[in-house]
Amino acid sequence: MRPSYESCVELFRQLRLAAQLQHAWFAQWWQGESELHPATISLLGELHRCGECRPSELANRRMVDLSVISRQLGQLIDAGLVERRPAPEDGRAALVRASAAGEQALMRWKELHAELLQHALADWDDERVTELIGELGAVNKDLRAAVDAGRSPVTAGVDGGQ
Repeated sequence: MRPSYESCVELFRQLRLAAQLQHAWFAQWWQGESELHPATISLLGELHRCGECRPSELANRRMVDLSVISRQLGQLIDAGLVERRPAPEDGRAALVRASAAGEQALMRWKELHAELLQHALADWDDERVTELIGELGAVNKDLRAAVDAGRSPVTAGVDGGQ
């Protein structure tokens, strides 16, 4: 059984609104707090989660062109937040990882995120937040699988490739 057209349109509207609100908060914070673009900071978080890896792996995980990742990594390396080293199996390739300074910066940014959500969701309890995390995680997992499989209406036709 598939969700209705109306439900899907509303879900995408709500997801887009959540992303826009997050972007607005990032923009407010960025103007007074950081020289790095919020997308670059987000990349540092992704690098922290996946550990040392090749830039191409980061590009794949973030679904962007390698040139975007290279530019952002350059900013993070210049700021001392990421370290780069040659890959042992192929010296032409690089491995990158968050530096100690990058880990400290991430802790500060996580604290700011948590403070925002604690303030905004002051009337919510942990059980409700945990349920939302589970539901959003499931939505993101299924959306990622559809995108990875090329089942987007943009890439597979209106029927989603089925």
